[in-house]
Amino acid sequence: MSSTRRSFVMQVIGVGATLAAVQRTAQAAPKVDEADPQAKALGYRNDTTKVDAKQFPKHADAQKCATCQLYQGKAGDAAGGCPIFAGKEVSANGWCNSWVKKAG
Repeated sequence: MSSTRRSFVMQVIGVGATLAAVQRTAQAAPKVDEADPQAKALGYRNDTTKVDAKQFPKHADAQKCATCQLYQGKAGDAAGGCPIFAGKEVSANGWCNSWVKKAG
């Protein structure tokens, strides 16, 4: 392969990788804002350790979105989808009053 052809192929590969990265970033759903009215109503916090124990006495720090039956992220993901907050992502370490222990 000539050096010109090799350079062209390398540029195409580089552009393809860049476009793939941009597409992944563009597809990322926005994060749930704790100030959002729905989030406030459900006591959502990005960090389960910051939940108001007086307002939510049944809450435990071990309860996290990642361990909730509704969480749609993969194990190890920092955030994932939740049908309660459609179109938005919750923190894997977050919590809301709709938390339900994941089966299994």
